[in-house]
Formats: sequence, C-alpha cells, structure tokens
Amino acid sequence: MNTPASIEDYLASVRQTLTELPKAEIQRLVDLILSARAADKQIFIFGNGGSAATASHFACDLGKGTIHRGKRRLRVISLCDQIPMMTAWANDADYSDIFIEQLSNLLNEDDLVIGISSSGNSPNVLKALRYAKDQRATTVALTGFRGGQVADIVDQCLIVPSTSVQIIEDIHLILGHIIFLQVCAKIKMEPSVSINEPTAR
Repeated sequence: MNTPASIEDYLASVRQTLTELPKAEIQRLVDLILSARAADKQIFIFGNGGSAATASHFACDLGKGTIHRGKRRLRVISLCDQIPMMTAWANDADYSDIFIEQLSNLLNEDDLVIGISSSGNSPNVLKALRYAKDQRATTVALTGFRGGQVADIVDQCLIVPSTSVQIIEDIHLILGHIIFLQVCAKIKMEPSVSINEPTAR
C-alpha cells in the first residue's frame, strides 16, 4: 500500500490520478452498458468491502437514476445486496463462492458482468468473472495497480493507475458517477416509445 500521508499529498495524488484515467476505456464501458440495455440483457455488479459499497451505489444509480418515462429501463443487479444469500454460501460452501453461485442462478449469454476489485486479485471476483466468461457473458473489471489477475480474464479491464487502495476506491466511485451520467444523457436523448410503466397508487 502506498497512500500519501498528508492531506495535501492525498488530494494531489487524487488530482494526478484523475488526469491519467483512460478516457477511451471509460467510454467503452458506457457503450457496453447501453448495448446491454438495447439488447434487454442483464447487468451484474459486485465486489468486496468498499468495492461492494461501490457496486451497490453503481447499480442503484443505473437502475433508478436512468429512468425516463417511455424509455427502456436497465436490468441491473448488485450481487452484494443479498446478505442472507451471500452468508449462506460463505458459511455452507466457501467465501469465494458468494458471487459465482448467485450468477449460476441468473446469468444468461451476452449479459454484462462487472467485477470491482482494487487489487484485481479477489478470489470470489476472479471466480465469478471466469464463470461469466465461460458462459459467454461480456465481462468487465474495475481495478487498480496494474490490473492484477483479473486483467487476463475479462473482455475489458478499466484500471485506475494508482497503488493506493483508498485512491483507487475513491476513483471507482467517481467512475461510477461519470458512467451513470453518460448513460443517463444518452437515454434521455432517445425518442419515447410505448412501454408499460408502473402506476402510482
């Protein structure tokens, strides 16, 4: 771990890392999310610890914040939000199974699977992404450092160029907001169509 000690050093490192983000890779993930939506595919997001919080936040933004009346909604699920399911698999099988076993119930070919791991080496994230790849889903990882083992598995690896876990986690959350806003803007520009909408009661 290589986290700057002082407040100013930390902020300076965040600013510098933000300037080094691969913008083309960010746009590619925006396009993958929009393609999954257009094809009515599911989007699964997951991670551990701070990355679990980011996965839940990202899924909430995509699933709720992109809704526009008369526009197709995103079918997005955070695998970090089923606490009974995760603890059951962790207790009865192994912690490395908490995501792959959920995917085994739900995943279809060409769904979009997004794993978040600062190191790129989290066993449960790796296991789930390998499974998703084998099932012919589209796979993406949000990572840091040099990508870790996950970089060799996924279709797209979006790496935050930092060796500080805290800065990597900060910027993963920022990336979630950038991507959400781009997706939301694209959806808003589409012509409305006739679809079933929930009615107020």
